[in-house]
Amino acid sequence: MLGWLRQFKGRPPAPAPAQSRDDGRDPQSLLHHLEWTVLRRLDGALQGEYRSLFRGAGLDLADLREYQSHDDVRHIDWNVTARLQVPHVRLHQEDREVSAWFLLDMTGSMGFGSGERSKKDLMLSFVGLMGLLLLRHGNRAGALVLTADAHRPVLYIPARIGRRHLLHLIDVLQNVPNAPAVHDTRLEPWLREAQSLLRRRAQVFVMSDFISPPGWEQALAGLAQRHDAIAVRLADPLELQLPGAGLVWLQDAETGEQLLLDTSDSTFRERFAQKARDREATFAQALAYAGMDGLTMSTDEDLGLALRQFVAMRKRRKLHA
Repeated sequence: MLGWLRQFKGRPPAPAPAQSRDDGRDPQSLLHHLEWTVLRRLDGALQGEYRSLFRGAGLDLADLREYQSHDDVRHIDWNVTARLQVPHVRLHQEDREVSAWFLLDMTGSMGFGSGERSKKDLMLSFVGLMGLLLLRHGNRAGALVLTADAHRPVLYIPARIGRRHLLHLIDVLQNVPNAPAVHDTRLEPWLREAQSLLRRRAQVFVMSDFISPPGWEQALAGLAQRHDAIAVRLADPLELQLPGAGLVWLQDAETGEQLLLDTSDSTFRERFAQKARDREATFAQALAYAGMDGLTMSTDEDLGLALRQFVAMRKRRKLHA
């Protein structure tokens, strides 16, 4: 996993400096910024979309009526149909209370960003934005955070309501310690732990770059069986395609390994791009296997555009449910 790139100067580069806290914004400033730059701009597009975005934990029977040609046959109440000798369907009222959980991979690779924003910055903005949307309707939000700390690899933040709790959640995330020089990201045990902790059906966002040894795919599918789960893949343009920049030092953000590579070699750049395509294919296959929604967000992408894509994806899923 790329930690950073630096042009060759004749000797290995020094360790990269610590990442700043989300461009220096405190939690209150970050949420205020999101409200003014994203939510206000998209309020019109989000009107009436809350039920498409977030689903409650259960369904209550609201009414029965005669079957019509456009109704889904799966909603036919066969007991009532047999009793009345006329096909009837059940109408349900969805439980509006939502418990949302953010499963956040905050290991070393999240600190990478080739532009002004790192993957960690993008993650924090997404959590803040979704937290604000949930907050509008009095819902709960919590987090299960995978860190690179061997002594405390997983942080648990209970699900609670209110803006104060959201500010606390963002503050904790901003202060997750920088990754040590050497660590190994393994998503499978973390996702398995989430399965055991999150017993009640919830809205789950799994945010990671999904660069990990195999095995996480089955654990992700296990989450999707119980929860309304969405996999949010974080990426950076330089992880997909290297520029022809000549000799550069590359450092793995998680193992600390440094390599001097000739990026002017087109064959090498194509091999690098193929590896990136293979990772994308693995992610797509994992989503198909789990039967869950997925969203890829890049550090150079507008957050408002990503939210629009998310809304469209959820509407498509609801139509085909």
